[in-house]
Amino acid sequence: MAVAITVCLGSRKLCVAQVFVQRGVRRLLSAQVRETFLRFFERSGGHLRLPSSSVRPRGDPSLLFVNAGMNQFKPIFLGTVDPRSEMAQYRRVVNSQKCVRAGGKHNDLVDVGRDVYHHTFFEMLGNWSFGDYFKEEACSMAWELLTQVYGIPRDRLYVTYFGGDLSVGLEADDNCREIWLSLGVPAGHLLPFGMKENFWEMGETGPCGPCTEIHFDHVGGRNASALVNQDCPDVVEVWNLVFMQYNRERNGSLLPLPQHHVDTGMGLERLLTVLEGKRSNYDTDLFSPILTSIQQGSGAPPYRGLLGKTDTGHLDMAYRVVADHVRTLAVCIADGVYPGMSGSELVLRRILRRAVRFATEVLQAPPGFLANLVPTVAEILGPAYPELKQNTDRIMDIINENETAFLSSLQHGRRIIDRTLQQAPHAREFPVDVAWSLHRNLGFPLDLISLMLEEKSVGLNSAALDQLAEEEAQQAENRQGLDADKGLLLDVHSLAELQRRTVPTTDDSPKYAYTLGADGRYVFSPCQATILMLYKDQSLQSEVPEGQRCGVILDQTNFYTEEGGQCHDKGYFIQTGQQDIMFPVEMVQKSGGYVVHEVVTLAPLHVGDQVQLFIDEAQRLACMVKHTATHLLNFALRRVLGEGTEQQGSHVAATRLRFDCIVKGPLRPQQLREVECVIQEAIAKDEEVYTAEVPLRLASNIQGLRMVDEIYPDPVRVVSVGVPVSSLLEPVSAAGTLTSVELCCGTHLLRTGAIQDLLITSQRQLVKEVARFVAITGEEAKQARETGQSLAAEVETISLQLKMGSSCIPDAHRLSKEVGVLTDAVDNTPIPQWLRKELQGTLKSLQRSANTAIRKLESKQVAQVAQSLLEKHGNKTLVVDTVSAQSASMLVKMANQLCEKSPGTSVMLLSLQDSGKVFCACQVAKTSTETLSAADWALAVCAEMGGNASGSNMVAKGTGSTTDLDTVLSSASTFAQTKL
Repeated sequence: MAVAITVCLGSRKLCVAQVFVQRGVRRLLSAQVRETFLRFFERSGGHLRLPSSSVRPRGDPSLLFVNAGMNQFKPIFLGTVDPRSEMAQYRRVVNSQKCVRAGGKHNDLVDVGRDVYHHTFFEMLGNWSFGDYFKEEACSMAWELLTQVYGIPRDRLYVTYFGGDLSVGLEADDNCREIWLSLGVPAGHLLPFGMKENFWEMGETGPCGPCTEIHFDHVGGRNASALVNQDCPDVVEVWNLVFMQYNRERNGSLLPLPQHHVDTGMGLERLLTVLEGKRSNYDTDLFSPILTSIQQGSGAPPYRGLLGKTDTGHLDMAYRVVADHVRTLAVCIADGVYPGMSGSELVLRRILRRAVRFATEVLQAPPGFLANLVPTVAEILGPAYPELKQNTDRIMDIINENETAFLSSLQHGRRIIDRTLQQAPHAREFPVDVAWSLHRNLGFPLDLISLMLEEKSVGLNSAALDQLAEEEAQQAENRQGLDADKGLLLDVHSLAELQRRTVPTTDDSPKYAYTLGADGRYVFSPCQATILMLYKDQSLQSEVPEGQRCGVILDQTNFYTEEGGQCHDKGYFIQTGQQDIMFPVEMVQKSGGYVVHEVVTLAPLHVGDQVQLFIDEAQRLACMVKHTATHLLNFALRRVLGEGTEQQGSHVAATRLRFDCIVKGPLRPQQLREVECVIQEAIAKDEEVYTAEVPLRLASNIQGLRMVDEIYPDPVRVVSVGVPVSSLLEPVSAAGTLTSVELCCGTHLLRTGAIQDLLITSQRQLVKEVARFVAITGEEAKQARETGQSLAAEVETISLQLKMGSSCIPDAHRLSKEVGVLTDAVDNTPIPQWLRKELQGTLKSLQRSANTAIRKLESKQVAQVAQSLLEKHGNKTLVVDTVSAQSASMLVKMANQLCEKSPGTSVMLLSLQDSGKVFCACQVAKTSTETLSAADWALAVCAEMGGNASGSNMVAKGTGSTTDLDTVLSSASTFAQTKL
């Protein structure tokens, strides 16, 4: 059924969309508005429509989440885009980008729920021009879309532009102002602002420029210019158009960019409030179905949209928090970001726990409630982002599992709070370190801790907590900065200058120039090259003197740059005619198609110098082995575990390989063994490894092809094990489903036999359903197997010894210690992971058996000693004696058993050890504790022996050291007799 709706904007009426009713969810003005935006720029502006990228940043360690539509286009703005990739051809694009602002520089998490417009997840509608159109067309299209297509009254719109800042040498953007005037914007609705409001920057450095913003007045019928940019909820920013024309340098200066770009962003949620005539984002159809589901699932009173003090019990705030957070959880989990313990995963964990806290504590919702909202989210957003519908069950499972874990932590946390307060019953302020531990380690939202303490009339130093949170965020930012600033990356100006001078990009195809000799050894072809440019101090140089660190750009290279998960080559080059001077290559990186070799000049270098390149062949071959082995591991995991196994990341180094993938549930030892068997089969066959450059469009149609979320060049390199790539390209070929086929730029073996062996040494869960595998190959794998067999034999031997039993306590302790030593060896020695799991299970059982045997022998000995003491001393009221005991705990048990057999007796027992240490244990009869304290008694005796003791009025123990035990016994008796 279709229902036409009319939205009233001032005196105008606009039929903005058809709203569909289906399965109880209105279908949906938001979908129409989103599609209208995309279609407008696609058809009218000639823009290429692109799908949203994942909210997990692609190769950008500076971000926790994608937080703006421009993130995926950073390589274009920075000039580092691979010239062979599809992205390098982009001129005009449009999309609706999934964005998350929670954690890091842009963090709206703490504001969500307190107002009606902050969100952790939102959709950014954006259009971009990369060196194509600029201010005039951008403003013209934006004005046409808002006023003519969406029909927003012009008198409700206010436009801001950059008013200049002479302190940094920037004049007002009068060009932008004139464009808006020519489009009919009244001068009274056109307002200049400074750097804070109307100058956009990507970060501390990088492309930036003035922006112009379009604001909407929800009230109308007035001049609202004085309310623009004043945090007035009635006058809100709708669209931001950024004109990237400068680059912020490391020294803080601004230099003009070689190319001008346009980057616009308009929040769909806020646009909908305008078109629906609403004041709250939560009243739009992006949220209202979720709010209805919350009310139905929790049984709470209906949502009223109240804020602040009028929102009694924070009920409406809870509605908003849960509605916002479940959208974020669904989108992130669908994109492969799962709640975890670091980075974006930790942020998502906190979001989930904050949502659970409001659902259970405020809405009084039952367990499982949060996950049951996911189908509604998928129904609303699924048409635009189909991965939500495809992964609904998995999203719900992960939310449910994490909710259960948090509810358990909630109980544990309450006990910690109660115990902390009991230890300091009169404290007015809760210890900050304990609160931070609850937040950092148990995932408690800080507002929950404050609320729980408020209920107990105890304060919390919020400023100190904020300081800890700020320090943690700064440490994370520093780590990201370190990762992001490695090496001599070409800056945007140098890249543009290289292109202006028509310096050709580096031909790095010689990195694949190697053959397999008749003797089975790999032969790597030498590479002669010419220095095209030198790079130092962020500028291009024609020569660099001796003793300087610089980047060397060559016409061709056989060095592999760090990409595709494979680490860069090591090696050196020499200048032709100067073979005695080597230039070690410390790092190799690629920017915009130029390969930069980072060296320290041991002699002067000049543009035009001829050099000969030598890679570290052993390191390269080790990487080749590990990379091909990684492909086989990917294939084997999918074959054994099923089609749901999807690669999440990998890293290949000379010493080991690491592979992350989605797996359904924990892996059994037998499954790990099967994975290794599949790989060993391919190794034993010594299958040929085929590679070919194929147009990306054709390669994407190969059945069984494994791809990851990356920007691939076009044409792309296909790597296939055992099957020629030409065969895989045949339309009816299913051969790719039976072998390893991937898109990969890495260097690979020519035949699989050189791997020799692959052994998985570690497998652990990073987060729910994402497992990390670490593996080794070759002789190292062979040695690890032999070590595993040796450890298995030792476990079998000790198992037989335990079955035979121990006749004495020292022997039982020896066996228990040997089990512990073996357990440490099994846990920490490189052996097959499947064998490790089996041995760990066996050793855990053996440790229980050993502990049980010790307890039985100790109980027998304790009973025997207690009986002999009873026979020796009868029912005396005081017994002070020496016995043989292997531990202080046994001594305590002996004293306890004697007191049980003779309730009116107070007992102190001393045991001299071979080391010279003396164990002391005492127990005072219940009838004597008012005059004799066991703690005082033990402390007095142990102090005489130069030791210490502790305990209660009834039971105590301690240690000391003496060579005159008789004197100590006498003193112990005298002390007790004076008290009894």
